[in-house]
Amino acid sequence: MTATKSGSKSKSAVSQDILIKAWKSMCRSRAMAAIYDENRQITKYVHSTSKGHEAIQLAMAYHLTPSDWVAPYYRDESLLLGIGMEPYELMLQLLAKADDPFSGGRSYYSHPSLNRDNMPKIAHQSSATGMQAIPTTGIAHGLKYRKSQGLPGDPNAIVVCSIGDGSMTEGEVSEALQMAVLHELPIMYLVQDNDWGISASSDEMRAMTSAEFAKGFKGLQTYSINGSSFSACYTEIGKIVDKLRKDQKPVLVHVPVPLLGHHTSGVRSEWYRDDLEEDIKDDPFPILRKELKDAGVNDTELDAILQDARSFIENEFQRAINAPDPDDSVLKNHVLAPTPITEEKGERCPAGAESVIMVDAALHAMDEILKTHPEALLYGQDVGIRLGGVFREAATLAQKYGTDRVFNTPIQEAYIVGSTAGFSAVGCKPVVEIQFADYIWPGVNQLVTELSKSGYLSQGKYHVQSVIRIPTGAYGGGGPYHSGTVESSILPIKGIKIVYPSNAADMKGLMKAAFYDPNPVVMFEHKGLYWSKVPGTEEAKTPEPSDDYIVPLGKARIALEADAEAVENGESVAVITYGMGVYWAKAASKNFPGQVEILDLRTLSPCDDEAIFDQARKHNKVIVLTEETLTNSFAEAIAGRIGRECFQWLDAPVQTIGSADVPAVPLNMSQEKVMLPNAEKVAAVISDLLYY
Repeated sequence: MTATKSGSKSKSAVSQDILIKAWKSMCRSRAMAAIYDENRQITKYVHSTSKGHEAIQLAMAYHLTPSDWVAPYYRDESLLLGIGMEPYELMLQLLAKADDPFSGGRSYYSHPSLNRDNMPKIAHQSSATGMQAIPTTGIAHGLKYRKSQGLPGDPNAIVVCSIGDGSMTEGEVSEALQMAVLHELPIMYLVQDNDWGISASSDEMRAMTSAEFAKGFKGLQTYSINGSSFSACYTEIGKIVDKLRKDQKPVLVHVPVPLLGHHTSGVRSEWYRDDLEEDIKDDPFPILRKELKDAGVNDTELDAILQDARSFIENEFQRAINAPDPDDSVLKNHVLAPTPITEEKGERCPAGAESVIMVDAALHAMDEILKTHPEALLYGQDVGIRLGGVFREAATLAQKYGTDRVFNTPIQEAYIVGSTAGFSAVGCKPVVEIQFADYIWPGVNQLVTELSKSGYLSQGKYHVQSVIRIPTGAYGGGGPYHSGTVESSILPIKGIKIVYPSNAADMKGLMKAAFYDPNPVVMFEHKGLYWSKVPGTEEAKTPEPSDDYIVPLGKARIALEADAEAVENGESVAVITYGMGVYWAKAASKNFPGQVEILDLRTLSPCDDEAIFDQARKHNKVIVLTEETLTNSFAEAIAGRIGRECFQWLDAPVQTIGSADVPAVPLNMSQEKVMLPNAEKVAAVISDLLYY
C-alpha cells in the first residue's frame, strides 16, 4: 500500500494546536475502538470503527463549516468526532439508546443525521454502500439551484460525500458522478481506499482505483493524498477545499488508508486478513505522534492526553450503558410527517370554467406551482425545453421558467428519484418524472432505502418532500414496456404516499396536495386517461378547478351513486376502484341503472379504509376492480380487509377483478384486450353478485 501513496512525510507545516487537537480526537477514537472490542457482549449491534482511517477523517472535518453538508459513511466516527460530536453521543447510537441524537436507537453506528446550527449538516443516508452518492449529489444540486434562484444560502458552501473505494463500483455512483460534472456541482467525493470490501480484496473487486476511474468523467478533477499522515491530509485537503469553495465544481479525492480494525464487529479481521502486519506500517497513530514530537510536543504531554482519553472513554461508555432504551410507544413516530392539507378547498367546478383533459390539468397545476414557489423545480427524461414531456405534460414550462428549473436528465431513474432526497434536505421542492411505470425499477432502490426511511431514521429531521410522477397503464398497443401497472409493488413501502387520479379535477387537486405534503408522494398518472382518447373515458375530462383547488390525500370520492331505493331493497353493489377502473365500472353500470355505486379511491396510500368499509356496510355486496394482474395484488389486499372488518355485513364473498396473470402486456392489441378488464367483464361479475 505504501507505494501507492503520495504526500510528504517531512516535518509538519501544520500548527501545533491543530496537531494536538487531532491527537486528542485520535486518542479518543482509538480508545473507543478498544473498549468496544473488549465488551463484545455489550456492543452487540453490528458496527465499524475508524481505526486506520482517522487522519483523513479528522483533516476533512476540520475544514468544514456549519454551512457545509457532509455524508459520512459507516466507518467515519473520527469525522464525526472532528466536527464536534461527543463520544457519548456516538455510544448512544452504538447501543441503540433512546437519546441517540441521530435516530433514537433505530439505525446503525456511524449512520448519522444531524441538523445543528454549529456543525455541518448531515442528511439521512442508508447503509447500502454507494447509495449515498446520489442523495448527496442531490444536495449539491440543490445548493446550486438555490443560488441560481437567489434563494438564501451561503454561496461558498460545499458538499462532501465520503465513500469507500469498494462502493465506487456501484452503478449508482456513476450516475451521481455524471450529474455532478454535467451540472458542475460543488461536491467532493472523498474516497477512502483500504483495499478491502468485507473479505474481498481490491484485485477481486475492481479493474482500477477510483482516481483512475474518475478520469473518465470529463470535468471531475482528481487528487490523491497520503492517508496515513495527518499533516499531509490536513494540508492537501485544505488546498482542495479552498479551490472547491472558489470554483464550485466537483472533485474526487482518492485516499489510500490502512484498515487496522475489523470490517465490522460481525466480520472480524482474523477470519480472512493476512496483511495486517503490512498495514500497521502505515498506522496514522504513531505517524501523528512523530509529527507532534517534530513540532516540539514532548512524550509526557502526549502520554497524558492518551491516558486522559482512555479514562474519559471508559467513563462515557459506562454512562452510555446505563442510558435508557427507547420506549415502546415511540415505535411509529416519524413514519410520515403531518401534512398541512387536511380538507378539500377551492372550487372544483367554477362557474363558466372550460373543460380540460387530464394532461392539461397536470400541466396547469405544475405551471401554478412553479409560478408561486421559486423553491419548486421539475426534472426528468424529456421534460425539458425541446419536448416538454413525451406526453406534453410539461409543454412550455422550461420556456417560462428557465432550464435551471425545468430540465432534462439522462436515463438515470435512480438519480431522478434519489436526488430528490438531497434537494429536499436543502429546502427545495422537487417534482420529477419517471417516463413509464415499467422503468421505475432502477429508482425503487433509492425510493425504498433512502426516501422512505429518511424521516423515520432521522427522527423527523429529514422527511423527504418530493413528488414522483409516473405515467402508467395500458392505452392500446403500448406493448410490454410501456403499458405496465406496478402499484402493488410500490404499495408495501412504508414512509411514502401514493395517489392515482382518474380525472382532470382530481389530477390538479391531488398534485397540489402532493406538492405541499412533506413526505415523498408517488403519483401514478394513467396514460389512457391523459387525453380521454380511449373510448369510454370522456368523463375524465372535467371543468378546470380554480387555482387554489386542492384535494387532501387519503380521501376517496363517490364517482357514481346508487339509488336509495335499490340500496334499501338490497339490490345494489359497490365497486371499489381507481384509475381506468372507474370507467370500466361506469360503462358496466349502464346495464344496471341505479344499482351500482362506484368508489374512486384516488389515494392508494394512505387508503381510505373507512370509505371502503362504509360501502360494504351500505351495499353488502362488493367488487374490487384493478387494472393490475390480480394474484397477490392491492385489490386482493383490500378484499381481505373488507372480509376481516365487514364480514357480518356481507351477503356474498367480496369479488375481485383484474388483468390476467401474465408477466407483461402483449403488444398485439387483441391479446391486450384479452388480458385487461373491460366493461363486459365487470358487468358479468356485477350480475352474478346482484343475483347471488
